[in-house]
Amino acid sequence: MSKNKLKSEKPESKKLRSSAPDANTLKKDKEAEVKVKELVKDERTHKVLGMICLLLSVYFFIAFTSYLFTWQEDQDKVFRYSADVLFMTDLKVDNLLGRLGAFVSHWFFYRGVGVASYFFCYLFFILGINFIVGRRVFRIWRNIKHILFGLLFISTGMAFIAIHDGFPWGGALGDAINRWSIGFIGKTGTALLLIVAGLSWLIWKFNFDFKWPERKPRPPRAVPEPAPAPVSTAAATAMVAAEPSAKRRNALKGDGGVMVIPPNADNEPEEDTDMQLVEREQAPAGPGITYIPPAPDIPLEEEEEPAAAEEPEEEEEAGPLLYIEETVEPAPKKKRTPPEEVAFEIKELKDAEEDLPEDVELVREPVHADPYDPMLDLRDYQYPGLEMLESHVNEKVVQDAGELEKNKNQIIDTLKNYDISIQKISATVGPTVTLYEIVPAAGVRISRIKNLEDDIALSLAALGIRIIAPIPGKGTIGIEVPNVKKSIVSLKALLASEKFQHNNMDLPIAIGKKIDNENFIADLAKMPHLLMAGATGQGKSVGINTLLVSLLYKKHPSQLKFVLVDPKKVELSLYKLIEKHFLAKLPGEEDAIITDTKKVIHTLNALCIEMDVRYDLLKEAGTRNIREYNHKFVQRRLNPQKGHRYLPFIVLVIDEFADLIMTAGKEVEMPIARLAQLARAVGIHLIIATQRPSVNIITGTIKANFPARIAFKVSSKIDSRTILDIGGAEQLIGQGDMLVSFNGELVRLQCAFVDTPEVEKVAEFIGDQRGYPEAFMLPEYVDEKELEGKEFSLQDRDPLFEEAARVIVQNQQGSTSLLQRRMKLGYNRAGRLMDQLEQAGIVGPNMGSKARDVMVKTEADLEEILNTL
Repeated sequence: MSKNKLKSEKPESKKLRSSAPDANTLKKDKEAEVKVKELVKDERTHKVLGMICLLLSVYFFIAFTSYLFTWQEDQDKVFRYSADVLFMTDLKVDNLLGRLGAFVSHWFFYRGVGVASYFFCYLFFILGINFIVGRRVFRIWRNIKHILFGLLFISTGMAFIAIHDGFPWGGALGDAINRWSIGFIGKTGTALLLIVAGLSWLIWKFNFDFKWPERKPRPPRAVPEPAPAPVSTAAATAMVAAEPSAKRRNALKGDGGVMVIPPNADNEPEEDTDMQLVEREQAPAGPGITYIPPAPDIPLEEEEEPAAAEEPEEEEEAGPLLYIEETVEPAPKKKRTPPEEVAFEIKELKDAEEDLPEDVELVREPVHADPYDPMLDLRDYQYPGLEMLESHVNEKVVQDAGELEKNKNQIIDTLKNYDISIQKISATVGPTVTLYEIVPAAGVRISRIKNLEDDIALSLAALGIRIIAPIPGKGTIGIEVPNVKKSIVSLKALLASEKFQHNNMDLPIAIGKKIDNENFIADLAKMPHLLMAGATGQGKSVGINTLLVSLLYKKHPSQLKFVLVDPKKVELSLYKLIEKHFLAKLPGEEDAIITDTKKVIHTLNALCIEMDVRYDLLKEAGTRNIREYNHKFVQRRLNPQKGHRYLPFIVLVIDEFADLIMTAGKEVEMPIARLAQLARAVGIHLIIATQRPSVNIITGTIKANFPARIAFKVSSKIDSRTILDIGGAEQLIGQGDMLVSFNGELVRLQCAFVDTPEVEKVAEFIGDQRGYPEAFMLPEYVDEKELEGKEFSLQDRDPLFEEAARVIVQNQQGSTSLLQRRMKLGYNRAGRLMDQLEQAGIVGPNMGSKARDVMVKTEADLEEILNTL
């Protein structure tokens, strides 16, 4: 190949002509090999094979059935000419499928397995169904095992039953096995063998339950028990020690934790009995039960329960015991729970567990249709691999013992200068920051240490000292000191972690690592919205890429859609390649990455319409959130003809929120506030980033609905308080160092780093695969200001006018929300369509909250009206 390539680059025409045929020949061989592989994997090939299998199944069934009636007329012809009968055009046979049908039937019946040949029809039928549907409807290997057993058993059994009949009921195979078996064990033995084989298969298949009726034992006559004689504590101890281990063992609860107080003797002082405790192992116990024998002055004749007489003799020798729960009741209790009842309850529990597989087997019968799988639209979709991400050189955390010792001494000396003594100090080394935990001496006020933040920073000559006084959940004070040698936290390490790979989160996002090197993986669906802020160049854009890439690695395109807003026009442009997989946009828009402020307003309002439509779907389905709704839809308990559909999660990402507020103001703030308040239950989540965390940008309305917040380094303590309601973000060191406020905790993290080429590789890998025909379409939104002063006329009616009219007439319901759900329209466009339908006389006038009357009752009348317009 290299020589041919070098020759082709030379200018001489003769050499070009001589090398061309070799190159073409090699190229054709390579293309043919690739096409064969693709042809084998193509689902169309599988469907063709399925049709062929179904044809063979029907062909064999007709040929075999015809053979049952025409075998006498056709058998001599097949015997005489053998395979030549297939090519004798002047020969006529009576089989419905001609000479081939007669020949095939003869071989399957006479020279094969007889009437058991019908199993081959079943085999080709299940193969054809599996190939056509594209998944395992029937279990092939399990059915093949049943078919093999049926071929042997049916052919042998039919040959045995019709041994002197002229028709080959068992075929050559059945006759051969039958003759050998009769010669070996006789006719009676063969019959018994066939009966046992058939019953064994039925028992193995259906697991019949053979139970002999139980005889209930007659309760014995109650005999009064003699009162035990007074026993001293020493004698009681000796009696317990002398008992055999088999009698004393607790069969239900093991050997531990049961304390027994022996009976008091009349002649012994009460103080001695309180000190004498004997461990007893005999009485059967449930968890947390103490056994106390009754006092000897309680007459046992008063016990009226008949079960008391059923106790074993061993139990009676040890003395009757009372069962008292952890909440101990008074000792002189006359009734008791016999041990037999405890064992009886456990036996019932076993019976229930044994019957459970039968109930489960009944539930698993294919009564309902198979669950709906939203991933089948892109069944060949492949998730990106970790090899597309890079492992950085300085990723490993470096522990410099000299640096740690120096910082420790500086902290201790600085505190001593201010007469503050400490008891203990420990260090935890993280990727960029080391946490020193100190335990102050008794009597030291925490505020004194907190006020020394600048002095400790001066003594350590470090930037970004942060004091946590005290650390939540610990009795220590934390001092965070930046490392001299910082480590990079790669996104690849987080995505490869066990915590990210195996979780039950709806939208898992890998954010970064804590100071103790623990991976911080959170669920965006439970946040439910995320607010990111920080100064320019501190890692916001990298943080957004980290969140988006981690979602791309975990979710299928059918489960997740992104709405990307990028006023800077360059930060999120890499994700254009995955438009037909993961992006959502407005109808009629060319670019899925929204950069124009006016289009941002329309997109946010379209998301509000989508939210309202989803809430209507949840209301009709009787569910409270998107997980319950999708579970019902997957189980095929919701009808798509009524507007129900599988709802993917939608994540709205706004890269520079401050620019939108400056240019649009309230028009942007109001829909975002609505989404933040209501959208979490229907699977719409927001990620908003800004570099100006001022009060007029992050207003109280927005801030109240964003409980999860990320703060990168900011310039002042006021900005930190605006984001986190607490200071500390101004002490960060930048380059991905951040504070995360989530679930009431404030955690310092080092953000995972993913570079632009890595994001580009992932986007190209996804974009090169087969996607949907177009991006996910949001409902259409039309600004009401653009419609003011405009009157509807039937001459310029909406392009969807006729479709909307048919939907209204078919359902006989003049509802705007019906058009929204069925046709996936916005409220404004659906309202305009309803007004045009009113002018055309299809629906009646507006009746407030009630649905309009439908004036046209049949589709034939509707077609006449549409033809006249």
